[in-house]
Amino acid sequence: MSRTERTVDVLVVGAGPAGLAAAARLAATGAGRVEVLEREQQPGGFPRHSHHQGFGPRHQPLDGPRFAGRLVDAAVAAGCVLRTGVTATGWAGPRTLETTGPQGLERITAHAVVLATGARERPRSARLIPGTRPAGVLTTGELLRTVRLHGGRVGRRAVVVGSEPVALHAVHTLRTAGARVVALVTEAPCAPVQSPGHRVPVITDTAVSELTGRGRLAGVRLRDRDGGSTLLDCDTVVLTGDWIPDHELARLGGTALDPGTRGPAVDTAFRTSLPGVFAVGNLLHGAEPGAIAAAEGRRAAAHVLRRLAGARPWPHGQVPLAVERPLLWIAPNRVHPDGPPPLEERFTLRTAERIPRPVLLVSQDGRELDRQHLPRTALPGRAVHLRAGWIARADPGGGPVRVGVMSDSRQPGAGAARILTV
Repeated sequence: MSRTERTVDVLVVGAGPAGLAAAARLAATGAGRVEVLEREQQPGGFPRHSHHQGFGPRHQPLDGPRFAGRLVDAAVAAGCVLRTGVTATGWAGPRTLETTGPQGLERITAHAVVLATGARERPRSARLIPGTRPAGVLTTGELLRTVRLHGGRVGRRAVVVGSEPVALHAVHTLRTAGARVVALVTEAPCAPVQSPGHRVPVITDTAVSELTGRGRLAGVRLRDRDGGSTLLDCDTVVLTGDWIPDHELARLGGTALDPGTRGPAVDTAFRTSLPGVFAVGNLLHGAEPGAIAAAEGRRAAAHVLRRLAGARPWPHGQVPLAVERPLLWIAPNRVHPDGPPPLEERFTLRTAERIPRPVLLVSQDGRELDRQHLPRTALPGRAVHLRAGWIARADPGGGPVRVGVMSDSRQPGAGAARILTV
């Protein structure tokens, strides 16, 4: 079957918050023809499934559909061409994508490509949870689509697994659907961010070790860090969090991936290892709030415009960033001497442990580049940020820049499971 071949100025893949925000800013500032591809039938990404408050700026909180709707409206008003039901299936050249959609097969070449394909939760198979394979095992995304989009029903007794804020959103959605949430289970030593609207037992320091039931889920077996085992009766389990960047398209194009984030490795200008290809939003690091992803998209737009204007060559020999435990990852994770002014940028990090009074230490080849005291306790599931003023002190010919953390006091070691209520 033949393919239609076209050329655009900027091709954005993904119509979630980051992709829409980048496209709107680019179209509004004279980038030419900006086309956005979205494989789903409706644009807006994850927020359009999420009816809870908490999207948008803090002074003007919105529910997910309204937040997504505003981003879509802004992109269309700026002059973007928004195409839904279109999937990018592969690459036919450095900045040429093969797509399939309602108009058939196409081959689209762009002067700049922005990958904004987002992140997804790891399903049961990727988490390697043993047991039978009954119905009633969902991710948060599947739960939201079932309840919010299709008006479907879930079971009567549910267990939610996870420790990030999305776990509390799952609790709320289950209750909206008429289910009783019998427990929230997390391997973390502390509960998710507390909300007075959610009163449910939380079992910490505990993992799901087995699913039971034939046809329909009958229960989940839990195992705490001391080896103790408990069986909870339930007919639904929702696996939340444990995000992984949706990086298949980037990987097919040969983009270098960062081992910490598992998304494309980028510098502070959101440039990947492929000339002319940028990456933004939760594709870079798993799930951050929609407002943060949108802000990244807007920041990236300025660098795409510089690329279109031919202001600077594509960088080579970027210095990688690496983190030390208990930090999990850092994004962006490359620096280059021709990057944007350091005061414009910041880095996002995540930690595996609770760290009171954290101090971030930045070093290269044993030489300290910076030391930053963070204003609040660092918590698992919550982003912390590193200011980028130290970039000019990094040696472009040196080894990796390492980011570590220390604290005056550490969280006590994990012990047996603890049952709380949030």
